Amino acid sequence: MSFDSLGLSADLLRAVSEQGYTEPTPIQSQAIPIILQGKDVMGGAQTGTGKTAGFTLPLLQRLNSNQVSHGKRPVRALVLTPTRELAAQVGASVETYGRHLSLRSTVIFGGVKINPQKEKLRHGVDILVATPGRLLDHVSQKTLDLSQIEILVLDEADRMLDMGFIHDIRKVLALLPKNGERQNLLFSATFSNEIKQLADRLLNQPELIEVAHRNTTAERISQVVHPVDKGRKRELLSHIIGSQNWQQVLVFTRTKHGANRLAQQLNRDGLSAAAIHGNKSQGARTRALAGFKSGEMRVLVATDIAARGLDIDQLPHVVNFELPNVPEDYVHRIGRTGRAGNEGEAVSLVCVDELKLLRDIERLLKREIPKVTLDGYQPDPSIKAEPIQNGRNNKGRSQPRGNGNGHNRNRTSNKRSTDGRHEAKSDRPEQKRSSDKPAHKQAQRKTNGSQPKTQAWRQRSAQGRQRASLLGGGTRD
Repeated sequence: MSFDSLGLSADLLRAVSEQGYTEPTPIQSQAIPIILQGKDVMGGAQTGTGKTAGFTLPLLQRLNSNQVSHGKRPVRALVLTPTRELAAQVGASVETYGRHLSLRSTVIFGGVKINPQKEKLRHGVDILVATPGRLLDHVSQKTLDLSQIEILVLDEADRMLDMGFIHDIRKVLALLPKNGERQNLLFSATFSNEIKQLADRLLNQPELIEVAHRNTTAERISQVVHPVDKGRKRELLSHIIGSQNWQQVLVFTRTKHGANRLAQQLNRDGLSAAAIHGNKSQGARTRALAGFKSGEMRVLVATDIAARGLDIDQLPHVVNFELPNVPEDYVHRIGRTGRAGNEGEAVSLVCVDELKLLRDIERLLKREIPKVTLDGYQPDPSIKAEPIQNGRNNKGRSQPRGNGNGHNRNRTSNKRSTDGRHEAKSDRPEQKRSSDKPAHKQAQRKTNGSQPKTQAWRQRSAQGRQRASLLGGGTRD
């Protein structure tokens, strides 16, 4: 099957051809015709199989066939993503495939100045790609009208539930035309049963497209586990990269602090490395990713913020320096390699503390991952397993914290947590740093923070004036 047979316009086929693509992937060949018919879709495929183009191409065609002829352009298509990186990637795809169309698009997310985004919205856009927090910021400042949305896309919907965005999603839905008056597309690399339950409430008789079993990994990715003591992981990682002459490798750690520390150690070992996580500014994250893609940076160390949405062309190697707490995240991590039909290699460095996490991952995959012990790095059998710190329960999943840093998830997502799960206080998730955090948390912070302090200050001032009056003195201002 070719793209010509999917019903796409000549302008879109031209853009696809310019990118070097001739045949659609399974998710594209199934999703594009259905979306062009105006039906709601719930689509899932292995990560790296082209689902972004699967909804971007038909979305562009439907909007282009019904252009607004006069006045300011209203936002007619909204794509919601959980992270800034994924929003930027989707926005780039919209621009790439829509380059021969007269449609306008823009991307908005937190962590950057809001005024340039206001200026773009003021001039009118047809397609808006956004993270939920910054989207609601614009709505509250009356710089955005969502009442004329024709197509809504929820990309990586399960990740949005993980990050506590369900409340924000409900707020956004309340601002849109009625469900029967818009087309709804829900895409994700994996679908949990909770996501399917959510889709039953949000989507209007959706077509289910699932081109592979849920939570499976791409066949072209070779996987291996190297057992090693925790204290020798960094040494082994440097040895593997150097001895095998790896020039581009994405390494995952469990915490932001751990990512920073590992990047520093690798640099001391003579391997150019940078860390990317939620505590980094958007500019620093963009520069690190650009340097890694261009080959200037040999190693990119990341928390799970990079497990979704990063599209690095022909990335050959992914390393789990620490296994993720949630087994499904293993699928997303290693899915950064072996994309678009290319081969990839996923290596996991596993210490005795992580054996249960490894069993959970293998149970999810329904297969054992080969174990290879490297000479000189055999684990010490006398070392006993210790609990993995930072709030992990006996199922290897997160629990809401009791100090106000919990994620306020509803029951549909109480088995998971945000990026950088179980991280220390300095390793808080991305939405704690910008307006990408759910709006209800921003309100809680305001009401629980400054107001009580103001009331206490007024009470103390009044008591002071009362005492001064009783003593016959004046008040002190």
